[in-house]
Amino acid sequence: MEFLNSVFWLLILLGVMIIIHELGHYWAALLCDVKVEQFSLGFGPRLFGFKVGETDFRFSAILFGGYVKMLGQDDMAVDPGTNPDPRSFMNKPRYQRLFIAAAGPAMNILLAIGLLAGLFMYQFPKLVNPDGPAIVGHVEKGSPAAAAGVQEGDTIIEFDGVKNPKWEDVLVKELTGADKSFAFIVKRIEASIPLTVTPRTDEKTQVGYAGWREQSEIRIKYIIKGFNAASVGLEPGDVVISVNNIPVRSLTKLVEIVRESEGKSVDLIYERKNLRNKVSVLPKFSETEKRWMIGIQLEPKYVVVALGPLEALKESWNYNLRGATMILDYLKGVVQMRLSPKQFEGPVGIARMAAAAAKEGTADFLSLMAMVSLNLAIFNLLPIPVLDGGMILVLLVEMIRRRDLSLQIKERVLQVGLAFLLMMVVFVLYNDISKAVLSKG
Repeated sequence: MEFLNSVFWLLILLGVMIIIHELGHYWAALLCDVKVEQFSLGFGPRLFGFKVGETDFRFSAILFGGYVKMLGQDDMAVDPGTNPDPRSFMNKPRYQRLFIAAAGPAMNILLAIGLLAGLFMYQFPKLVNPDGPAIVGHVEKGSPAAAAGVQEGDTIIEFDGVKNPKWEDVLVKELTGADKSFAFIVKRIEASIPLTVTPRTDEKTQVGYAGWREQSEIRIKYIIKGFNAASVGLEPGDVVISVNNIPVRSLTKLVEIVRESEGKSVDLIYERKNLRNKVSVLPKFSETEKRWMIGIQLEPKYVVVALGPLEALKESWNYNLRGATMILDYLKGVVQMRLSPKQFEGPVGIARMAAAAAKEGTADFLSLMAMVSLNLAIFNLLPIPVLDGGMILVLLVEMIRRRDLSLQIKERVLQVGLAFLLMMVVFVLYNDISKAVLSKG
C-alpha cells in the first residue's frame, strides 16, 4: 500500500513537471509556425489519446517522461533542407530553434517561481530575525568548526571575502565547499579573530559539513510517536529554552545533550503562550537513528504571514535564485570530485519524498514540486547532447560560426550524449535502490 501511494504521488508530481515542460516546447513551436506531430506523456507504444488539429496528444506505455515531436526534428543530423516543408523544425532559423529548445526549461523555472509566489501569498514562514548577523549557536565536538577554534556566541563578520554575511550565505558555502578551506573572521566580545575552516564531506548527506549551527530560538515542529515527549505533555509549537540548565539556541544542541545522556532523564524547560514550564523526559534509544532520542523534531522559530503579490514574487525569485546557485555549486563540486554524486535522487527517492510531502500537506507538496521543477530545468539546461542544453549549445556554436557543424560531429555528439545519459540513468537507479536498501537495513 505504501509503495502504491508513493507511485501515485510520484506520477502526480512528475506528470505536472512533464506537461509544463513539454507545453513550453509546444507553444514555442506553434509561435514559430513549426508543425507539432505528437505531444506524448510517456515513451513507447501509444496507449490512447486524442487529436487536436494536426497534433496527436497521446499517453504512451512507459509513463516516465514525455516529448513533443515536431516535423523534421528527426533530421537534426541530416543536411537542412532535406525536408522541403517550410514548417519543418530544421528549416527554421537557428534563433527560432534555440527559442523552442529553451522554452521547456523556461516553463519549469516559471512554474517554480509561480508555485512559491502563490504559496507565499497564502503563508510565508518568516524567521524572527532573517537578516540578522550570523551568530554561532552550537559547535559540535570534534567537528571542523571546533578544530578551527569557533566558539558558541561567535559572530561571523566576514566569510570567504563577504562582509557581514547572513547565516544562509555561510550555509551555502559550507554545503557546497567540502574539502575547501574558507578564511573567515569572527567577533568574540570585542576582539576580531581570523580563522580558517575546511568542511568535510558528510557520510550521510554527501555534502559539505562544518559542524556549527546558527543561533536562534527553536521550537518543536512535531512529536514523534513511541517516545517519552508525547507522554510528558510536550506539544508542537513549544519553544525550547534549555535542557539540563544548558541554554538551547540551535537545532543540534539538544540532540547532542540527549545523545550524551546515555538514557538518563533530562530536564527540559519550554515556553508555551508566554509561560515557562519544566518537564523531565526519559530518552529512548532509536535503532533507526542509532542514538538516544526524546521524540521531538525541532525547527527555527518563525511567524507565518501572508505576503502581497509583488513581495511574494520577490521572495520566490530570491528563493529560487539561491536554490539554483546551490545546485550549480554542488554540480561544480561533483565535477571537481570534492562532492559525491550519491546525493542525486532518482525516481525511487523522489517518490519517497513526494509521498512524505503529500502526507504533511498541500504547502509541503507544492514546495517540493517547485524544487523538483527548478532541478529539472537546470538539468535540462546542462550542455549535454540529447538534452535541451546540448541542442542550445550546438545552435549557439553554429550561430557564432555562421555555418552548421559537420554531420559527422553532430552524429558523434549525439552518440556520446546518449551513452552519457544511459550511464547516468543506470547510476541514479542503482543509487536510489542502494539508499532504499540501506534505509531499511
